[in-house]
Amino acid sequence: MKRHEFIRNALFGTGWLAAAVASLQTVSANRNVRKYQQQPDAGSPESNLINHTKINSMANSVLHPADSRGDANHGWLHSKHTFSFSDYFNPERMQFGALRVLNDDIVNAAMGFGRHPHNNMEIISIPLEGELEHKDSMGNVAVIRKGDIQVMSAGTGVEHSEHNKSLDKPVKFLQIWVFPNKQNVTPRYDQITLNPADRKNTLQQILSPDPNDAGVWIHQDAWFHLADFDKGTETQYTFNKNGNGLYVFVLDGDILVEEQALHTRDGFGIWNTNQVYIKAQSNAEFLLMEVPMQGY
Repeated sequence: MKRHEFIRNALFGTGWLAAAVASLQTVSANRNVRKYQQQPDAGSPESNLINHTKINSMANSVLHPADSRGDANHGWLHSKHTFSFSDYFNPERMQFGALRVLNDDIVNAAMGFGRHPHNNMEIISIPLEGELEHKDSMGNVAVIRKGDIQVMSAGTGVEHSEHNKSLDKPVKFLQIWVFPNKQNVTPRYDQITLNPADRKNTLQQILSPDPNDAGVWIHQDAWFHLADFDKGTETQYTFNKNGNGLYVFVLDGDILVEEQALHTRDGFGIWNTNQVYIKAQSNAEFLLMEVPMQGY
């Protein structure tokens, strides 16, 4: 499949955009993907967790404040789009390397997305509140809740639906798309339940490329971590693969990433470095997504 055909299928023939077209009759607009250019290797950063002044001076970064995201309120669905999606189009906000979609969704009670198709995309759902019911053409029927991680490798093609199982409470969750490193794989579904205590003042791995590693796995050299830090807790994140970038998304609270202050629902991407310094400025929960930057 040619590159432009793959991108077109990813954006229009798959996933939530197709659902939006079917359910909301929205006009799709995402036709061009801006590539982040890899710069020369920054080498080993000067890092010190105790006396942190300035490190990663050659790193590249991008800041996405919470209030700069696309805002789509359809009544039954309220979605914040970090990257261009459906009616929200910003040529400077198409993706972060292989990370294509980061939607912060709230679905009203008893509402949801009808059955719709996906192909050649790795789709991750992280529930934040409530219960989300999943049904798909592979025969899977499941409910995911806070503490669960759901993954679906769409591959050659799959259809599914997602609905709020509650009759009186909203469901809140993150919907994430990652470009795969191989196309037309056999579709698969998986979900796991994690122990939130395992991310207290540390990084809990929730996703990797290795089926035998912690968390779920996808067809991509990507690693995701969740963290729940008390104020003052600090860490140094070391990249798993050279050339990858790290996208930080703050679920709640305030953190410092390098010299950049981030607050609830802010996003921050950094690349051309080997390590990233993180410190909680208040009690904070956040998601780290390490993804390839080249070729996407």
